[in-house]
Amino acid sequence: MLGVGSTAGCSFEENPQKTVLRGTTMGTYYAITYLATAKTPPQAEVRDKVEARFAAINHQMSTFIPESELSRFNQFRKVDTPFPVSPEVITVMREAVRLNKVAEGKLDVTVGPLVNLWGFGPEGRPNKIPNDAQIDETKAKCGIEHLEVLDNALVKKIPELYVDLSSIAKGYGVDSIAWELEALGVERYLIDVGGEVRGQGAGTRGGPWRVAVERPVPHGDASLDRVIHLVNTSVATSGDYRNYFEENGHRFSHTIDPQTGRPITHNLASVTVMDASCMTADGLATGLDVLGPEEGMKQATKLNLACIMIVKEDGAFREITSPAWRRQMQ
Repeated sequence: MLGVGSTAGCSFEENPQKTVLRGTTMGTYYAITYLATAKTPPQAEVRDKVEARFAAINHQMSTFIPESELSRFNQFRKVDTPFPVSPEVITVMREAVRLNKVAEGKLDVTVGPLVNLWGFGPEGRPNKIPNDAQIDETKAKCGIEHLEVLDNALVKKIPELYVDLSSIAKGYGVDSIAWELEALGVERYLIDVGGEVRGQGAGTRGGPWRVAVERPVPHGDASLDRVIHLVNTSVATSGDYRNYFEENGHRFSHTIDPQTGRPITHNLASVTVMDASCMTADGLATGLDVLGPEEGMKQATKLNLACIMIVKEDGAFREITSPAWRRQMQ
């Protein structure tokens, strides 16, 4: 634990103390670095607030906690019947619905049954590749058009509808912790939840926060060869270069196209998006990843979105960047 104090000739306010919190949440890690001043609560209090906020989000949105709000909604089988949920769930669901339209239907938080069918969910690998009939049957249970978001409730249009917010919830977690820190008077911080990151204010050396972005390499590992600067913004990455399986010489990505019901087949290895909201960056990274390099970059350019794509070609990787990304990196 860092002590609170001062150095000769300088006040604590002039020399904020770097503090680091680490832990696990949402099935992954979190790492928070912040600069504490004389007005900042003790580290233990900040940690308690952070842990309580993460616990609340998990209790609201986890599909691995049977009694969470989202799990209970997924188990709910009545159609056209409002199921009350917290304002936080409504916030995330409304953004998921909005981003579904922005990503031309390629981001769909109801795609979970298809993810399970292909063996990338908690049920694990299938014994064999699903056939067309199985895919069509499972697709009929998916579709964000079967979900209605009210002011304080969710409504199913089909009983089997299953919502999984993993494509957007980590980003929301980053945003939520940012609000928590700012409520505690913390003005300079870097939040990392499983690779979704937000940097606010000046970093520990007075300049922008420096974040290393993974670049995939042909053998499946990743090298950290690109450093970006975050100034009051967020960054999120989506990609399949680690999570896939091979069968009979075919590579099956864990990223499922909700409109075909099948894994993506294009050569886009990863997408990194910058946005003021980490939740938005998180969801858009997934949606653009499904869209692929050509359509995804067209959409990123249309949205004036800062985006970099890593495309695999002939065993090597090349980068494609949006105009907004290039401006951001200048």
